Amino acid sequence: MTSPLTAPASEGRWTPRLWGTLLVLCAAMFLDALDVSMVGVALPSIGADLGLSTSTLQWIVSGYILGYGGLLLLGGRTADLLGRRQVFLIALGVFALASLLGGLVDSGPLLIASRFIKGLSAAFTAPAGLSIITTTFPEGPLRNRALSIYTTCAATGFSMGLVLSGLLTEASWRLTMLLPAPIALIALAAGLKLLPRTAREKDHNGYDIPGAVLGTASMLLLVFTVVQAPEVGWASARTLLSFLAVAALLTVFVLVERRSPGPLVRLGVLRSGTQVRAQLGAMAFFGSYVGFQFLVTLYMQSLLGWSALHTALAFLPAGALVALSATKMGAIVDRFGTQRLIAAGFALMVVGYALFLRIDLDPVYAAVILPSMLLIGAACALVFPSLNIQATNGVEDHEQGMVSGLLNTSVQVGGAIFLAIVTAVVTAGAPENATPQAVLDSYRPGLVVVTAVAAAGLLITLTGLRTARRSRASASIVVTKSPGSTGAAGAAGAAGAAGATDSQSTGSTVKETEAERVAVRD
Repeated sequence: MTSPLTAPASEGRWTPRLWGTLLVLCAAMFLDALDVSMVGVALPSIGADLGLSTSTLQWIVSGYILGYGGLLLLGGRTADLLGRRQVFLIALGVFALASLLGGLVDSGPLLIASRFIKGLSAAFTAPAGLSIITTTFPEGPLRNRALSIYTTCAATGFSMGLVLSGLLTEASWRLTMLLPAPIALIALAAGLKLLPRTAREKDHNGYDIPGAVLGTASMLLLVFTVVQAPEVGWASARTLLSFLAVAALLTVFVLVERRSPGPLVRLGVLRSGTQVRAQLGAMAFFGSYVGFQFLVTLYMQSLLGWSALHTALAFLPAGALVALSATKMGAIVDRFGTQRLIAAGFALMVVGYALFLRIDLDPVYAAVILPSMLLIGAACALVFPSLNIQATNGVEDHEQGMVSGLLNTSVQVGGAIFLAIVTAVVTAGAPENATPQAVLDSYRPGLVVVTAVAAAGLLITLTGLRTARRSRASASIVVTKSPGSTGAAGAAGAAGAAGATDSQSTGSTVKETEAERVAVRD
């Protein structure tokens, strides 16, 4: 279904209402990302005020991740079936109420419950918001511009969460919980007025209840297992049995989805190599960054003795670089394509992480830390918008919510898995004689893992560039050998074929070959 707002967009003119719609969706995504990062700096103050142990404090972060990562598949498909506007607004209202609850409670369990509810509501607002954009703005330059602004707001929210938390925690940790509430309420009021009305999907072959139950259960158990593994042990019976249960649930889920007339996740989407690379790239991108941020925060506060605000300001150049790129990324994607930008971004991440290995106990910020922050900020500006564009291009409107849910699931699950791995590596190398230098040395293997994850993301992306080059070469051979390809007509045919494959390589569509085009529809 096409939104009534699409008409002015397709003519290249964005009306004030269209801008307002985009700002509402950006505000919700900004809050989702803000909440992931903002609470970390406030944890010591929360523990001291509420008398919570370290293991309990972990669940203030993990509760949000569990609700968010576990329910994204269900949230994305629900937006397709029940209407994106309705799902988005209801979930945004729940998010605002949970923020108020989290800022007012005096009990650890209630605070964790409020965080889980916030994560749950974000699992519905994120895919619904992304699918509203992809069904409102037509595929191509206009959608690329809208998605670049939208995803930059998410990256900015994640980066600015540290800065805002450092400032607010100086007054009270409760302000970090309460801050999202008024912003969410303002966005909700504006959304009621501005968001385009969307009809429910009519011909959806029923509701996939078994798939919803299995998909949600498997994602919840996976995130729970990964979050708990560093504490209970990766080789413990509990962890191994949990992973076995996850594998069993996912196997049954795949079997159910293959037979369901209206699946929660249509598995044919994953036959597209471009789609798979986008999902794996999202896991590597966010997983490496979350692990890096975790280690850098420990390094700056525990070893260097920096305050929460000082630490937050150290990350500011990366966040500022992402924010400043918001209005430019759409044009850059149009010119160079998603594959090239993702590859360039991952290369910058690898270099930035590798440079950070030079840290010592008395670093010069401008010479040692700042170069990494600038490189990583530039990488985030290139990679995150491009991944969203690559994942949603070439997908039918009625499946945009599903693909958006898949992408956000990849982001959250990747973050949970790789953060847990980095934590386990650092914990395994923790010295008995905890001198500052020994502790710093125990961080380095974790930074190596972070760098390796980013390098894996780069390699995955480079396979897409090779596929595009092979497609162009095949098209040129076919055109050269085809009858009637001589003279002006042949030149025109060759130019047309080359143009078609260039379009594929620049990310304007996910359909790489004729076989993949069929697979995407199946």
